[in-house]
Order: sequence, then structure tokens, then C-alpha cells
Amino acid sequence: MKKVNSRAIVRERLSDADAAPFRTYIDITVGSRTRFSRFIRYELLTSFLGSIPGGLGFYLRKRFYPSLFRRCGKRLLIGTNVVIRHPDKIALGDNVTIDDNCLIDGRGAGSEGIVLGDNVMINRNCMLQAKAGPIKIGSRTSLGSYSIVSALDRVDIGSAVLIGGRCYFSAGAYYFDDVSAPVMDQGLYAKGPIKIGSNAYFGAGAMVVGGITVGTGSVIGAGAVVVKDVPDRVVVAGNPARILREIGIKEA
Repeated sequence: MKKVNSRAIVRERLSDADAAPFRTYIDITVGSRTRFSRFIRYELLTSFLGSIPGGLGFYLRKRFYPSLFRRCGKRLLIGTNVVIRHPDKIALGDNVTIDDNCLIDGRGAGSEGIVLGDNVMINRNCMLQAKAGPIKIGSRTSLGSYSIVSALDRVDIGSAVLIGGRCYFSAGAYYFDDVSAPVMDQGLYAKGPIKIGSNAYFGAGAMVVGGITVGTGSVIGAGAVVVKDVPDRVVVAGNPARILREIGIKEA
């Protein structure tokens, strides 16, 4: 386990009494080292174009948002009220779709950043938060509505992974053993990275904790809580998740 710097948490920055509100806002949205001209461009584009509905909004964001990102491929599609933080740490492939009301936050992703491969679809109301580690999502992967990827360590999701709604990938947790202090004040730790193999499928509401590898082509049942590594091409379900059967082997 490794302890996570408390500065990875937005709440800690907002509660810093010594920080000027305007500088705190810049730090959260684009980073304190960003040139002021780039911050102004970010503010103008997101403020004026972010909430425009319909085809006009899609067109304007497709036309002007690519300049915000570290790298952006062709045919970007971004819905309304999508919040982008630290876009200079976010790289997008071709045909990426980010639906309405999503949050993509690259602030703690380091030099590797958040990388979304070609044809990735982030459905509405999802959150990708690189709090203290990078996030990589392979080509053709679909993240279901209301799902959360919270990276206090690396999260690496392979290609053609189908993820149902309200799934949760959390590479970190709070300490809680100090009975004299609220859990929210005891700090965070990460058990290790999350790695999801290509062609996997996650039913609605599945959860994967830090330090876990899910193998290629495996199926995670709805509501499963994965706390141990899952090998290739098996079906798991339950809380905690256990192997039900291998895929491709018929029962007698």
C-alpha cells in the first residue's frame, strides 16, 4: 500500500484557508502552472459552448474543443455540460464520444495522463477522476451511464470492454483505524493499480477495488464486488465475487 498525497483531493484544496479563491479555481480547472492565456481560452470555450444544446452545440464543441486537449483525434463528439479539468493531460483518439453531464478530470494523472483510445464511448453522467494516477481506456470500450473510474493509482482498461451502468473502479480507499478522527481526515491509500483485460464484460453495478487484475474476455456479473484477481475467460458473480464457470467449456 502507498499513502496518497491529500492534495489529490479537491475537497482539501477548496478548504485551504491560505489559498486565494481565484488561484484555487485555476489550480483545480487547468493547473497552477498553466499559462494565463490558455486559462482564458479554457474559460471562454467551456463557459460559452459547454451548455449549448442540440446539433449546434455538438458542432461548436467538435470544432473548438480539440484545441484544449493534449491530443485529439478526428470526429470528437461531446455532449452538453461536460466538465473537463486539466485538459492538457487528456489525450483522445478518433471517434471518441463523451455524453452529457460527464466529468473528465486529469489533474493527478502525471505525465501519462488520461488516454481514451479510438471509438471509446463515455456515456452520460460518468466520472473519470485521475486523482493520483493515470487512466487508460482502450479502443472501442464503452463505459455505461453513471459509472465512475477513480484513480489513486493507475487504472488500465483494455480494448472492446463493455461496462454496464453504475459500475465503479476505485484504485484507492480511506484509512479508518484512528477512532479519534473522522474517516475523511485520516488520509487515503492505494493498494495498487487496476488492470482490466480486453473483451471483458461488466454487468450493471459491478465494482473493482485497487490492486486487482481482471483477465481477458471475463464476465463480471451485475452487482459483483471484485476483491481478488480474475483469470481469463471466466464468469464471476457475488459479493465477494467468485468464479462460477469457465467460458467456452460446456457443463456436463
